[in-house]
Amino acid sequence: MNAIRFENITKTFGKVVANHDVSFALEEGKIYSILGENGSGKTTLMNMIAGIYKQDAGKLYINEEEAEINSPRDAYKYRIGMIHQHFKLVDVFTATENVLLGLTKQDYKLFNKDQKEKGLERIEKYKKMLAEATQKGDAEGIEKAKANIKRYRRYVRRSRGYNIPGAAERIENICSKYGFKVDPYQKVYDMSVSQKQTLEIVKALYRGIDILILDEPTAVLTPQEIKGLFDVLRNMKEAGKTVIIITHKLNEVMEISDQVVVLRKGEYIGTVNTSETNEKELTDMMVGRKVDLKITRNTLSDTPNRLYINNLTVENLDHSLALDDISFVLKSGQILGVAGISGSGQKELLDAIAGLRKYKTGEMIFHNPKKEKPVTLFHHSPKQIKEMSTQGYFHDKNGNKLDLSGKSKKDIIKMVNNEEVIFYEDEVIDLKNKTPLEIRDLGIKLSFVPEDRLGMGLVGSMDLTDNMMLRSFRKGPGIFLNRKKPEELANTIVKDLEVVTPDVHTQVRKLSGGNIQKVLVGREISSSPKVFMAAYPVRGLDINSSYLIYDLLNKQKEKGVAVLFVGEDLDVLMALCDRIMVLSSGKLAGIVDPKVVSKEEIGLLMTKGRAQ
Repeated sequence: MNAIRFENITKTFGKVVANHDVSFALEEGKIYSILGENGSGKTTLMNMIAGIYKQDAGKLYINEEEAEINSPRDAYKYRIGMIHQHFKLVDVFTATENVLLGLTKQDYKLFNKDQKEKGLERIEKYKKMLAEATQKGDAEGIEKAKANIKRYRRYVRRSRGYNIPGAAERIENICSKYGFKVDPYQKVYDMSVSQKQTLEIVKALYRGIDILILDEPTAVLTPQEIKGLFDVLRNMKEAGKTVIIITHKLNEVMEISDQVVVLRKGEYIGTVNTSETNEKELTDMMVGRKVDLKITRNTLSDTPNRLYINNLTVENLDHSLALDDISFVLKSGQILGVAGISGSGQKELLDAIAGLRKYKTGEMIFHNPKKEKPVTLFHHSPKQIKEMSTQGYFHDKNGNKLDLSGKSKKDIIKMVNNEEVIFYEDEVIDLKNKTPLEIRDLGIKLSFVPEDRLGMGLVGSMDLTDNMMLRSFRKGPGIFLNRKKPEELANTIVKDLEVVTPDVHTQVRKLSGGNIQKVLVGREISSSPKVFMAAYPVRGLDINSSYLIYDLLNKQKEKGVAVLFVGEDLDVLMALCDRIMVLSSGKLAGIVDPKVVSKEEIGLLMTKGRAQ
């Protein structure tokens, strides 16, 4: 029997057609993956089932009955739940309280008048104890009575008459049935990302859903947590539930799905059995042509140190540590990946380096190789040559770096055939707590693709051309702005990165998330940086666009740029990066070589701070 059937579904946003005449069906008791490039309409389609959007034309059928879904509450009536990338939880509430949020006392008859009256009786009891303690002058008794009155007032207010113990027991039964691990009385702010996701699924199951939609469910999970999630989804399938996953990770599609639905440019392309296809075939279906998706990792021989981070400690607003004594070196011609569970200090690290965040202790030293005049080593004493070697390095006329350590002057002269060599001296610049403007005024070319694209990276109300000018408007002569070069740059980025936009005079906020990301990455790379930092640069991008970004990062590396890449896909980090730095709860858990370490070992470092 079909759990869901789409019949001629069309949805538009202004002039943009998100879905056009889409028709297909999903059977109950199976796990489906929805694949498509950015702008293919997959999330829009799922949002219509979840009651977030309403189709402009066409019909939805749930269990072969026509469904009218106008809101998420309507979706729950049809036993449909959706887990979004950003969880809808209240941090200061317990798991049980979050599960009950939004339910009325008629929903599952959870109202318990006796419990509320019991709480009010306790309040009256402690009020009497407070009066007695006040008469006796018992300070300890007064404090104890006040604390209990506050406790039971909060209990009555939050429970709102719901049977909290009964709800907690039901949550435990759900967890036992499907293999979850949730403490009904644990506060959300004490939960890991994977526990919060699990709670969202429990919240949906508590409402009796038969169809579960998950949007990029593995984006912030470790390999071990992904395995646990997939085990739960398989248990749900065994119980007859229908599971739909929106994802870009083809390896996970092949592992967990029974069938794959492919959309392209808002239209339905086809449904294939996972056991009868492969990653390349799925990619070709998504893109509409044959593509070669491969990450290359070239190793450069000359990788001088570019940026030293020593004992960096960053505080949060509440003075807790966001980063605790972090030290590492960023090398030119290398990609240093950063792995870690979401909230492990990745954002704070990049913000501190970019000058957007002050840090409590530590230092940040930038080494800027400065080209000097050709020198003849014959005219320098061994002591002078040794001192110069500590301040920089030598290249021969062919551009090969010379290792002069431990060699006599006679051997050195023989090595270079008594010819002139080029001496590069490191210009050492202290960046401690410098602002982005001060860093730029020091002549340091540092580019940053932040996690928040529109909040920090681009101005949504401005067009592509004006956003190109944000990095360069202070460089122009005079008081008038020249829009010609920024417009040329915008057109180049649109062409090279395949940005889907009517023209370069379109407001950035009108572009899809993936196209906004392309514009931001293109602008930052265009400045020819010495250091390039990117936080989740492929988040929200389709497969083809993601590999385009990986190729751009590799090209920056080949130009001698020091690249710091914060990613969430361990497979990509291991294939792309020269080294991987693992952060765990704001601490440096280790810097590993992806060529010799396993994904599981990195996962353990992310969660425990050490490999076992």
